[in-house]
Amino acid sequence: MQPILKAGETFTWDPDIAEEDARATWFHKPPGRTLVAVDAAGKVVGTAEIHRNQAGPGAHVANAGFMVDPEHEGKGIGRALVNRVLEAARVDGYRAMQFNAVVETNTNAVGLWQSVGFEILTTVPEAFQHPTKGYVGLHVMHRRLIGFRN
Repeated sequence: MQPILKAGETFTWDPDIAEEDARATWFHKPPGRTLVAVDAAGKVVGTAEIHRNQAGPGAHVANAGFMVDPEHEGKGIGRALVNRVLEAARVDGYRAMQFNAVVETNTNAVGLWQSVGFEILTTVPEAFQHPTKGYVGLHVMHRRLIGFRN
């Protein structure tokens, strides 16, 4: 997690977050879930987390976050994680999934989310300060889980 957060290019978290605080944020109590992808040697190469996007009357919509080890990008790990997350969210009874803050310059992630049925509902202009590209937009993305066919 640390290299991804330190880069400051894709998460709205403080890039200098302490490891203990990052873990506390990433690992949710049930009904939240955290998934880990490992390679054949048992090395962690990616992770995802699922939680309620809102409480109460909004608790039927999931939210999720994903991190793939930069050394393993482009190898299908993100796609495997998102497919597993979508299935887990369905099993857990969520009706939809919403991403609140997808950095618009993270084009690989945006393309992946769109390829599995997410739509960009809106883009909040200049809502993210990218370390090299300056102020860029954050997409709000959504996908139904009930009645959606891949």
